[in-house]
Amino acid sequence: MHRLKKTVVMVGMMGAGKTAVGTALARHLGVGFVDSDDEIIRAADRSIAEIFERDGEAFFRARETEVLARLLRAAPTVLSTGGGAFLSERNRALIRASGVSVWLRADLELLWQRVRHKATRPLLRTANPRETLHALYEARVPFYCLADLTVDSAADLSVEGMAMRVADALTTRADVLERD
Repeated sequence: MHRLKKTVVMVGMMGAGKTAVGTALARHLGVGFVDSDDEIIRAADRSIAEIFERDGEAFFRARETEVLARLLRAAPTVLSTGGGAFLSERNRALIRASGVSVWLRADLELLWQRVRHKATRPLLRTANPRETLHALYEARVPFYCLADLTVDSAADLSVEGMAMRVADALTTRADVLERD
């Protein structure tokens, strides 16, 4: 058995599996799971899409940083972040100071297969959502590369299989997992 010493922060593109894999990982490690987007929705009492529409992306990003800071001060958990959270230097510094970032790396085709039928993605409400996803991917990958650990997704790997892959990666960090 392992004891989690730091919050594990899942980063990556929409559709990478941050919430699903994070939930399974938390179950495996016997710790709580938190989704920063859910926390923002709860605090604002509005959907992410509504926040973007009514208050703009800058307002949303400011709330995201506040929520991340609060969640990182709490007991170690598995924390899923929105796809844009890790782009902010301030957010990366907060995560680096008290957590460990894990990039769930997935190729563009796999991401597209997962997100193309979802209406809940405000950034993909464009004339050509596939091209928008591609542009977001190209812009964001250089930031995701800065994560502490990278775990590759595979189309044929189950959520549980991915969670085990992440757990294995975490064992390479003595500052994150402590053996009981």
